[in-house]
Amino acid sequence: MQVLILALEFDVRFIAHSLLSLGAAALISLFLASQHVSADESVLNSGDTQALHSLKAQALNSDLSYEILESLTTEVGARLAGTPADQKAIQWAVQKMKDLGFNKVWTEDVEIPAWDRGTLDVKISDPYQHTLTGLTLGGSVGTKGRALNAEVVEFVDLTALQAAEPGSIDGKIAYISNRMVRHIEGRGYGVAVPARGAGASIAASKGAKALIIRSIGTGDHRFAHTGGIKYADEVARIPAIAISNPDADLLSRVLTRGKTSVTLSSTAKRHDDKVRTTANVIGEITGSQAPDEIVAIGAHLDSWDVGTGAMDDGLGVAITMAAAAMIGQSEIAPKRTIRVILYGAEEIGFYGTKQYMIDHANSVDQHMIGAEWDFGLGRIFELRPGVGEQSLAAIQVLGRHLLDLGVLMGKGNDAQAQSDMSLLSKAGMPAVNFMPDGSRYFDYHHTENDTLDKIDPDDLKQNTAVYTVFAWFAAQSGVDFRR
Repeated sequence: MQVLILALEFDVRFIAHSLLSLGAAALISLFLASQHVSADESVLNSGDTQALHSLKAQALNSDLSYEILESLTTEVGARLAGTPADQKAIQWAVQKMKDLGFNKVWTEDVEIPAWDRGTLDVKISDPYQHTLTGLTLGGSVGTKGRALNAEVVEFVDLTALQAAEPGSIDGKIAYISNRMVRHIEGRGYGVAVPARGAGASIAASKGAKALIIRSIGTGDHRFAHTGGIKYADEVARIPAIAISNPDADLLSRVLTRGKTSVTLSSTAKRHDDKVRTTANVIGEITGSQAPDEIVAIGAHLDSWDVGTGAMDDGLGVAITMAAAAMIGQSEIAPKRTIRVILYGAEEIGFYGTKQYMIDHANSVDQHMIGAEWDFGLGRIFELRPGVGEQSLAAIQVLGRHLLDLGVLMGKGNDAQAQSDMSLLSKAGMPAVNFMPDGSRYFDYHHTENDTLDKIDPDDLKQNTAVYTVFAWFAAQSGVDFRR
């Protein structure tokens, strides 16, 4: 211990990283607890600090977040926005928040376009016959149930498709075959996903009758991935599907042998003349001293209509609801209001967050700081801040309270909140991002394999403890994180 104390004048972050690699998180916690840093005491008083440690211990030993997630995935399951299952999820969330003791619970309607997945059959028809595993991409038109048979032209990535001459693939099916790269922070997704979002319209502009893409995922299981697309207004809308990685490998191998044709039939249908209604579900633990000042934590409630939405984003729903509930049940009420925002219709185009910004346009400045969960499957390993220069010191104090959970302070101070909450960040709300291990996330993301068994209960406890500590710290500190 004496050696550690002497080393404090050096890089605490380096020490923490080294000790954590040796499994010494408990030693770090004991060491930090022995240091009476004046900056810590100026942010939280001793009673609040004691409550923070108690809440952290409770979260690490509680099954609450797992129980919430089990309930959602078992009693509701897949919950595509605008479907009866989505309405069931909204009712479930309202009742669960009430049961957990939230002081206020309400919904705010969100209007969304209507789309039905229908059925899909896809197969290699020539020169060999193989049935392929595929999923229609969200929002895609279908073939009206009629078989579409055409020669396939492979493109190694979206850039290659963009470079094709207009008319060069008239009447053919464009196939984008690039594979997503695995990364702990999921960086490969941003590189690969434009093929899904923009590929159909680009292919149509070159004359294609349909688009096939390799699934935007890292798994080698035979599950196709889905996800939203966006059609450009000036070109024809063509069917767009994804096939599983093993089937993409197969199609690419067949193409090396010469001219290859695929037959597909889809009953997917857009209803552009219809509007469906979903909702944002909002619950609060009301602040005792500054109820109009909001610490926002959140996730999106909807999922795609495959799997049970356990990871995406049942994890976020469970983590944020459990964190707020445990704080609400503590002996000391939080000074600021902790608001849990469960956004609707994220998957099909961020409709819930857009509506939230409209509904709360006059109170953005009351959102003191926020954090969302919408990525990851393992333990949180890093905190990345996006706050005012003066308040960064307070976030560093928060970081010290998270070291024993294995969370290190990231470099820089320019983070924006994830996913739906990013619009609040852009409007001026300070934020922190908690980076979880996402190495396996895209093995299951947007597939039938997004199910409860992929969740490690101990990792989930760590995630919940991090969000509980953050929410309590932000609510009790009184720090103006914009400064």
